[in-house]
Amino acid sequence: MDPLTQGLIGATAARSSVAGDMPRAGWIGLIAGMAPDLDVFIRSETDPLLAVEYHRHFTHALAFIPIGGLLCALPWLLLPSLRERWREVLIASTAAMATHGLLDSATTYGTQLFWPFSTYRAAWDWISIIDPVFTLVLLLGVLIAFLRKSRVPALISLACAVAYLALGAWQNQRALAAQHQVANLRGHAIERGQAFPTIGNLLVWRSLYEANGHFYSDRIRVSLTGDILWTEGQQVRSVRLDDLPAPWADHPMAGEDFQRFAWFSDQWVAASQDEPGLFGDARYSLQTAVYDPIWGIRFDPHRQRPTEWVSRTPERKLNWSGLWQEIKGTDPAYQPLPTP
Repeated sequence: MDPLTQGLIGATAARSSVAGDMPRAGWIGLIAGMAPDLDVFIRSETDPLLAVEYHRHFTHALAFIPIGGLLCALPWLLLPSLRERWREVLIASTAAMATHGLLDSATTYGTQLFWPFSTYRAAWDWISIIDPVFTLVLLLGVLIAFLRKSRVPALISLACAVAYLALGAWQNQRALAAQHQVANLRGHAIERGQAFPTIGNLLVWRSLYEANGHFYSDRIRVSLTGDILWTEGQQVRSVRLDDLPAPWADHPMAGEDFQRFAWFSDQWVAASQDEPGLFGDARYSLQTAVYDPIWGIRFDPHRQRPTEWVSRTPERKLNWSGLWQEIKGTDPAYQPLPTP
């Protein structure tokens, strides 16, 4: 998730884990909670995919938690006032470190939670990378715990955060059930499917499933009262290594990089509709109604390194008024799902 939320949940976990008055526990947790994202500095001028390959990599793994907790605790132990409380410092730092990979796994992006035993990218699709409700709950807990010099508000805040994630997991399953209804309307047998929470809420979900060599993207609104609405999106053809045109398919390095990108995007690879030669991650789109990849790769076989990483993140402009209509359930494009 965003660095602020990662820091706040780290501070909340750290303060919850330390009994008594230890004001610095929150600061220890804040820094340790954000520290795993230092992996963004792992990059290469000659390998454009190295950065995306190593983000959410070993620093986010469960196996790294004790190592990362110790590393983040060491600078604090240089302070004479904290040396006698080294156990609490280490506990606070480790507790905060433990929250980072788990929270990132609750999003869509993908986290190598089980490295070095597996390169599987855990992505549970329970919460958006930005959710102000979730962030506000953590912020209030940390502030009240600091002002009252008690860990009880932090514990309550952490429990509320866990409950919010559980709500996201439940909403995700309801969105997936609605996705199957949509597929049945089209006569499709879903080969695989996911439902991604849209930014800042757990009501509007982006449905994406594969059938007959195509990806089908729709918007599904799952209210907390049981009503489900949907609006039809777009279909695009899926792209595999065998689908690459020559000379890309014949270039060994281009083929290897395509496989790396396909792993990163969990095999949701589709060609851009507007930019020839750009293969994007179909999980993310600049636009709501049509597939317009936020990032992807482009090949130029005449270059020494034929792969170019393309990021269009700065071009992303959210339609806040449209999203608010979707969240409220007043968007006229949405219709009730027919009863099975």
